[in-house]
Amino acid sequence: MIDCFAGVGGNTIAFARSGRWKRVYAIEKDEYTVMCGKHNARLYGVDGLISWIHGDCFEVIKNQLAPLSPHSVVFASPPWGGPGYSTDPVFDLTTMQPYSLQRLLNSFQDVTTEIVLFLPRTSDLQQLANANTSEKKAKAVHYCMEGASKAMCVYFHLPRSL
Repeated sequence: MIDCFAGVGGNTIAFARSGRWKRVYAIEKDEYTVMCGKHNARLYGVDGLISWIHGDCFEVIKNQLAPLSPHSVVFASPPWGGPGYSTDPVFDLTTMQPYSLQRLLNSFQDVTTEIVLFLPRTSDLQQLANANTSEKKAKAVHYCMEGASKAMCVYFHLPRSL
């Protein structure tokens, strides 16, 4: 499991605690945030299952994790570009900042076929369907709390672009 945009480790720690993966690779651009993530992983007793990598996820996957990537799931909870996502009736994934949907999929598709994106609940489903280049359907799952959707994960099984 490769967690791009790992932040302070919320998803990374959950992946490690699940027991599903032998190792979780957590990539985070901000050095201080990596230190916080390592601390949090120690608190949850999973620090031995997580490899923290400080750097740009696109470069790290391409240059450091390439041998592992074909056998990995890439999970990304990318920045959404500010608070506008919460007021837009439909969130336009082509203008998501700093990385568009297409940039994310193209970059990750270079190294793996299994990609999961954590996105705003109002993400444009037509854009997600159009971005799917696989014969298999992408699966969008809304995550709800107290009866309201809070976010969605979209599961892609894409052909490698190499």
